[in-house]
Amino acid sequence: MYHNILVPISFDAERDSSAAMKLARLLATPQAQITLLHVVEHIPDYAISYMPVEYLTETRKALQAELDALAVGLPNARGQVVEGHSGRTILDWAEVNKPDLIVIASHRPGMQDLLLGSTATHVVRHAKCAVHVVR
Repeated sequence: MYHNILVPISFDAERDSSAAMKLARLLATPQAQITLLHVVEHIPDYAISYMPVEYLTETRKALQAELDALAVGLPNARGQVVEGHSGRTILDWAEVNKPDLIVIASHRPGMQDLLLGSTATHVVRHAKCAVHVVR
């Protein structure tokens, strides 16, 4: 049983986080803290100049609301939105917050994953705690 669980959440259409959240619930102690973490990738400066000023703040608010809605279904859960590169940022968050488990959803690997690597692969290879990958 785990006391501090991190569940990275992707809102991509082909990713389903429900299995990862279900597993986190099963593996959590009754007092465990579960964090649902969404990483917003950096938008290049040249692209930001074409977006309305409030776009980033409104997007961040909407993502936080989605995470908060998901967290309601888990005991002692909270949502958090951060910025950065997904794999590195998940590991950076884990380094600071010291989860004893990361439960991460993964899609079926394709050729692009063999060449570029996926977020789940990066987390599995470099995390300093237990990692469960859910497909």
